[in-house]
Amino acid sequence: MSATEQPWAEIAAGYAFDGAALDLGALLWDGACHPDAQVRIPLPMLNRHGLVAGATGTGKTKTLQLIAEQLSDHGVPVFLADIKGDVSGISAPGRDGEKVRERAGQVGQDWSASGFPCEFYGLGGGGAGGGIPVRATVTAFGPVLLSKVLRLNQTQEQSLGLIFHYADGKGLELVDLKDLRAVVAFLVSDLGKPELKGIGGLSTATAGVILRAITALEQQGAGGFFGEPEFDTSEFLRTAADGRGVVSVLELPAVQDRPQLFSTFLMWLLADLYGDLPEVGDLDRPKLVFFFDEAHLLFNGASKAFLESVTQTVRLIRSKGVGVFFVTQTPKDVPADVLAQLGNRVQHALRAFTPDDAKALKATVRTFPNSAYDLEEVLTGLGTGEAVVTVLGEEGAPTPVAATRLRAPRSLMGPIPAEDLAAAVKGSPLYGRYAEAVDRESAYEKLTAEQQAAEAAAERAASEKEGARAPREKEEPSLVEQVVGSGLFTSLARSVGTQLGREISRSIFGTARRRRR
Repeated sequence: MSATEQPWAEIAAGYAFDGAALDLGALLWDGACHPDAQVRIPLPMLNRHGLVAGATGTGKTKTLQLIAEQLSDHGVPVFLADIKGDVSGISAPGRDGEKVRERAGQVGQDWSASGFPCEFYGLGGGGAGGGIPVRATVTAFGPVLLSKVLRLNQTQEQSLGLIFHYADGKGLELVDLKDLRAVVAFLVSDLGKPELKGIGGLSTATAGVILRAITALEQQGAGGFFGEPEFDTSEFLRTAADGRGVVSVLELPAVQDRPQLFSTFLMWLLADLYGDLPEVGDLDRPKLVFFFDEAHLLFNGASKAFLESVTQTVRLIRSKGVGVFFVTQTPKDVPADVLAQLGNRVQHALRAFTPDDAKALKATVRTFPNSAYDLEEVLTGLGTGEAVVTVLGEEGAPTPVAATRLRAPRSLMGPIPAEDLAAAVKGSPLYGRYAEAVDRESAYEKLTAEQQAAEAAAERAASEKEGARAPREKEEPSLVEQVVGSGLFTSLARSVGTQLGREISRSIFGTARRRRR
């Protein structure tokens, strides 16, 4: 049988693209690697989203690194979440060695070491070693995402939405958690309850749950993630002076024990991008590719409203020129409606040690197109750095399923030294813009002052003798009038672009639209 008649040759023909493409590796067939049969992803198809999946230790992180490097070379900015702290090496050249040369020879790769332009970020104010701080105001984060962080049930989520609705209707920005706590407390006070009568109400019990959840979040050290200066997600769209795309790495090791927090923050970043970017349709290359690591954490315990918002955001953000790759262990970690949007698949090895593992394996096989491979056998037999691949071809149709030995990343496969990371962060032009938190006068301080003034006035009134009060030319404003009409809410509406009385508009995810500076 000639080479052109071999089954693998037909598979290889499905990846023979004419235009720009990313090289993943060489085709595997019947135990042999074919370096002349390259498995690739067309560059314009990267905004059709994707999934990188596989058991722990099978090489998912190196696959992200490989794809990110080539995107950067093509001038496409990349966002990566570094959960374990081992992705920072993408900024430094890799180390030549026997294993690298062996892999490069097997897959037909002309390997050379190279670092790539990077920015390192961290959630909140973790200092230079933790990256340039990424903060969001409570208003921008919105009630749907905040409810997930606070672990509220559906009733409590609806009540939080009511609180945001009230604040939005007044044109108010809740900058940090103190602002939110102050408004919640006000709206269940005797003076504040009338404010919600026309649109429902907020029970004291539900308010108590919300307030306790806010306090617990602060005690976990998450208070610094909310505040100003708020991060502008357009920073992720930059290219370096040499034309390569900047790789934005969000360093998360310090918060890896709070997965619900960081996974929801990643969704805020994506939702904020969706709200800001214009419609561009299909481009010859994406404006940004966003890798969403540990994706199962985003969907665990998610409400129906949350899942619907994720699905809608993923479906629509493609037209904004953004590709999203979810990274997780098995496809079943991703809801079916989201999985249906992911056109590019890189599936690393799965293990079948338990009945649940075997069930997950069968479910994974069913998500692939018909294949010439015995996928159950192949998926359990793949080595580290090997994967089963199917992508969208240049015409938008799925390519044949291809077992693939992946190329070696050109950058350092591991973390850079902590001092080098800190130096890179402090040397960034963005560090001075976001490093220092701005603690403006907030609802908490203003409302406290108003309450103290009211208590002092009450004490003075009580000390006056009965009947000795002189007629007043004008009634003193009530505390509600003071708070709603001026003090508290004027201080809350303090961000540039926010005007008292102008309702804050929100995107499909409930996040506030960007206030342009």
